[in-house]
Amino acid sequence: MPDPSLFLAMAAMLLAIGAFAGVLAGLLGVGGGIILVPSFFYAFTTLGYGGPQLMQVCLATSLATIIVTSVRSVLSHHRKGAVEWSILRTWAPGIAVGAVLGVVVAAGLRSGTLQGIFGILAFCVGIYMTFGRAHWRLGDTMPSGLRRAIMSPIVGFLSVLMGIGGGSFGVPLMSLHGVPIHRAVATAAGFGAAIAVPSVIGFLMVDIAPEGRPPLTLGAVNGPAFLIVIAMTLLTAPLGVKLAHALDAKPLKRAFGIFLTLIALNMLRKALGW
Repeated sequence: MPDPSLFLAMAAMLLAIGAFAGVLAGLLGVGGGIILVPSFFYAFTTLGYGGPQLMQVCLATSLATIIVTSVRSVLSHHRKGAVEWSILRTWAPGIAVGAVLGVVVAAGLRSGTLQGIFGILAFCVGIYMTFGRAHWRLGDTMPSGLRRAIMSPIVGFLSVLMGIGGGSFGVPLMSLHGVPIHRAVATAAGFGAAIAVPSVIGFLMVDIAPEGRPPLTLGAVNGPAFLIVIAMTLLTAPLGVKLAHALDAKPLKRAFGIFLTLIALNMLRKALGW
């Protein structure tokens, strides 16, 4: 039976992580997963948990929270008429297939490798958030046909390897193809559900070695982390939304891009054993 003081320390860390992720999600429109994965990793390692499968636990638990937040978000956006359902219906199947493939690959990789993958992809997202411009375009309409059949599984696959929902890849993808930013954010919430639901089902079937597993972990999903973070993000996301209306989000987004780039570089450092 784990030490009760360990549970208290774990709960305190998770409360702070969930509060921070919720504010950022509401303030900047970024998915909490891109903060949750490194936060879970640092929290669990600080508490003494580790091993070659720890990153699987971090990815799976982050994705489990995204099921709740993405469904809540897409329903809220739908009430405002902001979801591009034609895009969501045609992209979701391929995204879901890519998500399942992502679980298969992630389940067979060691934590160090997954840290390196997270670091590289998060670095790319951070650079885009820092230097990206609203007027950049790759096309006037979303890809269809063969291009969509190739790109949609890639979105799901890479998102699972990072433990994130649809925002970090979906919003830039849609913005670069002429979808207005508020509609891109709304539709990307649906991408998150298409990523998270099949991937969490898969991660629940992954066997994590007991010696490196935080307490009350089912498959690769840690129950306390899931419940505490969901509760806190639901409480603090509205605060982030209020701040977004009161502050200029553009410089904040660039500042977060720099912050994310530093997190990514630190993950890469750890993956390389430095």
